[in-house]
Amino acid sequence: MTSDVAISAPETAAANGHGDAHTTAGFGALTLGSIGVVYGDIGTSPLYAFREAVMAASGAEGVPTPAAVLGVLSLILWALIVVVTLKYVVILLRADNNGEGGTLALMALAQRAVGTGGATIVMLGIISGALFYGDAVITPALSVLSAIEGMKDVTLRFEPYVVPLTVIILVGLFAVQSRGTARVAAFFGPIMCVWFAVLAVAAIHPIIQQPQVLYALNPLYAVSFMLHHGIIGFITLGAVFLAVTGAEALYADLGHFGKRPIQTAWLFIVLPSLALNYLGQGALVLGDPGAIVSPFFQLFPQGFVRGCMVVLATMATVIASQAVITGAYSLTRQAIQLGLLPRFEIRHTSEAHSGQIFIPRINQLLLVAVVLLVLLFRSSSALASAYGISVTGTMVVTAMMGFVVIWKVWRWSPLAAGALIVPFMFLDLTFLAANLLKVFEGGWVPLALGALMIILMYTWRRGSRLLFEKSRKLEFPLADLVAMLEKRPPQRVPGTAVFLTSDPLSAPTALMHSLKHYKVLHEKNVILTIETAQTPRIDPAERVKLEQISPTFSKVTLKFGFMESPNVPKALAIARKLGWQFDIMSTSFFLSRRALKPAAHSGMPRWQDRLFISLSRSANDATDYFQIPSGRVVEVGTQVTI
Repeated sequence: MTSDVAISAPETAAANGHGDAHTTAGFGALTLGSIGVVYGDIGTSPLYAFREAVMAASGAEGVPTPAAVLGVLSLILWALIVVVTLKYVVILLRADNNGEGGTLALMALAQRAVGTGGATIVMLGIISGALFYGDAVITPALSVLSAIEGMKDVTLRFEPYVVPLTVIILVGLFAVQSRGTARVAAFFGPIMCVWFAVLAVAAIHPIIQQPQVLYALNPLYAVSFMLHHGIIGFITLGAVFLAVTGAEALYADLGHFGKRPIQTAWLFIVLPSLALNYLGQGALVLGDPGAIVSPFFQLFPQGFVRGCMVVLATMATVIASQAVITGAYSLTRQAIQLGLLPRFEIRHTSEAHSGQIFIPRINQLLLVAVVLLVLLFRSSSALASAYGISVTGTMVVTAMMGFVVIWKVWRWSPLAAGALIVPFMFLDLTFLAANLLKVFEGGWVPLALGALMIILMYTWRRGSRLLFEKSRKLEFPLADLVAMLEKRPPQRVPGTAVFLTSDPLSAPTALMHSLKHYKVLHEKNVILTIETAQTPRIDPAERVKLEQISPTFSKVTLKFGFMESPNVPKALAIARKLGWQFDIMSTSFFLSRRALKPAAHSGMPRWQDRLFISLSRSANDATDYFQIPSGRVVEVGTQVTI
């Protein structure tokens, strides 16, 4: 069963209202907040990235040579500079959609710029969004598991408890999501500041002991390593990429913190701390090649200090996981608003911040997938092989959509836009190719998750379009019906009837069935359409459009940004100021609830028909999604074949 209250296709008109896109907190507070939320993922990469890259570079021998250590270090440092600093911090943070960033915000911006020929852009957005879910599953599993494995460096007796403890922490993390992140987020910034400070300080002594490690700052060491190591160098590149996973969060969280705080935090705190820690790990392995088993935790003295570090690392990885989980909620809400997913229940966990939401169904699916991954792979080294493909895939797609924005929105010539983006795209494609070598070692996991999400999003979008087109053919023109009713009106009953519809030109199914069965009409009738703009938020002044089409009929269009949760009663309160007098307690909302059946000849294969029907049945009730008082709703059932 599905309601015919579909969200209409995103419109091309840009709204100028994005004043509430950024919080009014001070610059220092925003910078601190960005350290806690934005940089959790990339900030915990030192736990495993250097170890995995050097072990890949060591090949069958397993003993790291000084050339391998310096080559890997140089690759990591320059990946941080080129991919994160130049591509994301310098270029892509400028490609905002009314203050919002992220893969679907970029898709909406690019689609608006291209206009009618935006089908390819939508497909790119679906692919990058789907791959993000793969990242959202692997990040918590890999991060928390790698931190808990540090217990083995305290004492080997902990080894049997690593996986069970990881599962307990992850279950606890997902269990508290419904309470909201506001209280926990207050601690994120300070904890991550301590984390980055410890990363930097712990590396100083090993660097002083092995100053030759600083040669890795020379990019020629990276080039030389790739030229002289053949296929081993290419495999190593896949592991090196682990150091830059989390860069997408820079862009995705743009709307939460703003460009300047994110840039400042990266350039002055995060990048220096990460660079120092990688150099410190490299210096440690240069002095003792056997330290490669666990170079991060061996930067700290054995005993109490290392035990404290395991606790701090666990807290940092939980924060990193929280950022990705929150990102999955935000991405899901955007996908629903852009017509890529069915309506899911969205709970707001904060009265002050509209961005703080909780989606129970996504939370349950993520928990099951994350726990299964931990139980399936059982070690961070095994999971590291599964990581990277989803992130590199997202980065390639982001670069493609970035090219469109630079060309069409920034008005650069295609050659200039290509000259800026193509080098980054080449690097992203190289990283993707290197990661694809790990498909059979675990890389199939994010690819399978991504493929599943692509099928779901494409099926929902295609099915919704077919259903809309089919319904339109069957429906009666609204203008003709209103003219007939005004000429020969049926019996009138007091009050106001609001008919929700996705097509304002056709008579709503609920209105037709109401006339057919009850043979009465309310004194006042409103045809209500809800539209989603291609901008993140809409100025309240542009929220409502009111049009009187006859003495007793009027059209109301409510417009919401793709980052907003539609609240119909609150929006209708704005309509009062425009002259529409109504009392919510004498207003009835009429919705059509459709039972879908597969048609003999559909525009989709039979399996896709069945998938669309099951997705529509799982969709959250329109009454709850649009926050309409359930006591004021009348639902009319109808059967439709698709």
